[in-house]
Amino acid sequence: MNYIPSESRYDTMKYNRCGESGLKLPAVSLGFWHNFGDAANYDNMRSMCFTAFDNGITHFDFANNYGPEYGAAETNGGRILYDYFRPYRDELIISTKAGYDMWPGPYGIGGSRKYLLASLDQSLKRLGLEYVDIFYHHVPDPNTPLEETMGALAQAVRSGKALYAGLSNYDGPTMARAAEILERLGTPFVINQNSYNIFNRTVERNGLKAEAKRLGKGLITFSPLAQGLLTNRYLEGIPSDSRAGSGVKFLRPEAITDEYLARARALDALAKERGQTLAEMSLAWILRDDSVTSVLIGASRPAQILDNIAAIKNTVFTEEELQKIDEICGLAK
Repeated sequence: MNYIPSESRYDTMKYNRCGESGLKLPAVSLGFWHNFGDAANYDNMRSMCFTAFDNGITHFDFANNYGPEYGAAETNGGRILYDYFRPYRDELIISTKAGYDMWPGPYGIGGSRKYLLASLDQSLKRLGLEYVDIFYHHVPDPNTPLEETMGALAQAVRSGKALYAGLSNYDGPTMARAAEILERLGTPFVINQNSYNIFNRTVERNGLKAEAKRLGKGLITFSPLAQGLLTNRYLEGIPSDSRAGSGVKFLRPEAITDEYLARARALDALAKERGQTLAEMSLAWILRDDSVTSVLIGASRPAQILDNIAAIKNTVFTEEELQKIDEICGLAK
């Protein structure tokens, strides 16, 4: 089949600069962490990519070990990119990462120069691309000197295999040290990727959000819906086809506690007052903050992408609403 994207694809999406760089990302980006592995349906994967791009989502985010099995998301994404998106490569931001375990032995994990550069070559082969737009170190490695890891990112950019460098799951102080090294090396480090949502405020506590803003670096957030806990999916029980119902390691049934349900239902009531779903309000809560460049959504079907994009229609919150959200989460000052 031929794919011709919507001519109106840029009409409603908002695009934000990555910190003080010239690079812009859509307010909503598509993550390939879940639902693009070996067990996923190819036609559905393809339809989700079409729906995303037709609605202005120009950023597709991968990692070397997204699957299952490891590498499968890049392989499937690469097939979709080759079959349907080759004419639009210059309209896309493709990112990938390395840092977590990928292959057996001492050279398939961490932050060494050997692992990162070998992994990038493998990712490019699976994706069928000559370069990625952003190459991230996926997680800090305390056993490798930071200078070596940043040097590998710098080499990836110098080689033309990546246009920009990014960091993922770093805290504020470590990111600031890394940024200083990358600046000395003349490497365009533009963005941080970290978990952030109404329930998870880690980037506020560990200094990452404040340091990113101070240094003029972007912030893209994953798990904005807390693996589905910030949706109405679990308000009346645990569906058998849900993440909690299927027992995936990222969300166990025991997470659906009475305390969670009380908070989620209170947030859901507030969302209804705003004319939003709980998911829309949760995404809007992140996007209201000018420190955040983009939110990474995961989806299992095209309709979920459309539902999530709706969040950008209203990202304005009153001080009373923000205070109420904090009170519901037990975070009020």
